[in-house]
Amino acid sequence: MPLLINQTVVTDEWVRLDADQLEANPELPEGKVIVPFTYFLANQDALAAREALGVCVNGDDDIVALREQQQRFAVIAIDFPVLRDGRGFSIARYLARDGFKGQIRAVGDVSRDRLGYMDSCGFTAYELPEDRFTPEDVAAFTEMSVNYQGSVADPRPIFRR
Repeated sequence: MPLLINQTVVTDEWVRLDADQLEANPELPEGKVIVPFTYFLANQDALAAREALGVCVNGDDDIVALREQQQRFAVIAIDFPVLRDGRGFSIARYLARDGFKGQIRAVGDVSRDRLGYMDSCGFTAYELPEDRFTPEDVAAFTEMSVNYQGSVADPRPIFRR
């Protein structure tokens, strides 16, 4: 899947594993891995020595526990299972507001029309489905010149600017 960082398509250095893959083969590969947050919670001791570790969360995960552990991760991937599930926007905003310094990555049902909104919530990387991606999608970050709502970069609403 194409990965956008800084409005550029880059090679993804991370391997994202889902629960089914981990159940079939519990041995983690070497290098940079992203595991489900529930897997991390159940295997914290075994993962403690891993330097390049990321987690993937969804709206059903315990966000309080995530916020307590967030500085352990280089990447926090936030899954959008379907278009109508917007909880990921709030999770990204909380992480950015809390000062998370790692990569906040949008995965799942990520589409061009939401890239600008995701950017304003604090996402720093976007994994777009292969069948939806076109090189022109990068323009989505600059298509809206005025935002009424505040963003992570400028929290003031338009009437306060």
